[in-house]
Amino acid sequence: MRPAPVVRRPLAPALLVLAALVAAVALLAMSAGARWVSPLQWLPMDGSIDAALAWTWRAPRIAAAFFVGACLATSGLIFQGVFRNPLAEPYLLGSAAGAGVGAALALLLPDRVPPALSLPLLAFAGAWAASLVVLAIGRLGGAWSSARLLLAGVAIAAILSALRSLLVMLFGDESTNLRAIVSWQLGGIQTPSTAEAAGFAAILLVLMLAAHRLAFGLDALGLGDEVARTMGIDTSRFVAAAIVVAAMATAFAVAWGGLIGFVGLIVPHVMRWWLGPLHGRLVGACVLGGGALLVLADTVARTAIAPGEIPVGLLTALVGGPFFIALLLLRRAAAAT
Repeated sequence: MRPAPVVRRPLAPALLVLAALVAAVALLAMSAGARWVSPLQWLPMDGSIDAALAWTWRAPRIAAAFFVGACLATSGLIFQGVFRNPLAEPYLLGSAAGAGVGAALALLLPDRVPPALSLPLLAFAGAWAASLVVLAIGRLGGAWSSARLLLAGVAIAAILSALRSLLVMLFGDESTNLRAIVSWQLGGIQTPSTAEAAGFAAILLVLMLAAHRLAFGLDALGLGDEVARTMGIDTSRFVAAAIVVAAMATAFAVAWGGLIGFVGLIVPHVMRWWLGPLHGRLVGACVLGGGALLVLADTVARTAIAPGEIPVGLLTALVGGPFFIALLLLRRAAAAT
């Protein structure tokens, strides 16, 4: 990966702009939907139907969309730094396929799965278990190998995708909500309870702090393994720790948002272009940018064909696909010069 030029744009004004963007998008999301509710109707919190609609249903979903987008952007930033590849993305280690198996169990076998193991919990367990298996394979032989990790991720994803299809074939019938499985795989924000939203916020804060702790090592890795070692970085242990944090962020995002692509690819690229390559400057920007992007996408998804709803993953793919193609073309042009 060709190192990007260091940009010295002030960080504080950029974070203020992003925070204002989050506030504006959240304000729009609180008002938009099958029924438009102006801020004058929901801000008083007077117990009216409009206020209840905004604060009881829309506000938790907006919070969940922000958390999911922030986790995906943070995970993408870490993976791109670890693998020194701007095309790395959060689902690199098979977490999407693992989450798909967990979701299939929750939706196909509601009578056989304990009620405590809800869809988000099983999706998280599947995503995390898949990541752990890939990490274990990557450590075979006693040393980490980026190539081995990537190949293991592809293999585990293929196996788990086949297992999910087998579950659908064996247990899918007229009484099973197969449409829910397809909808979840295309991405859809789950509306959390107040306690769940508070827990997710605490988890996001921990992930942000962990990403900040990793920032110096990610910058050092960008200079090469040998240089990183001379800077005091134990590259094997550091890569393991960074991948664990990124995989955890991905697992939480998948648990509450399904499979939503391109957010973890687009946001780190835009922020790196805007603020430069130093990861310590990018963590907060990626959290705010990823959250704002997914809140906006989810608002469009639940408003465009109201009272119906478009899977939010379709919208991010419609935006992210052209971005990905443009990125490939730009990289080819840069390589030719």
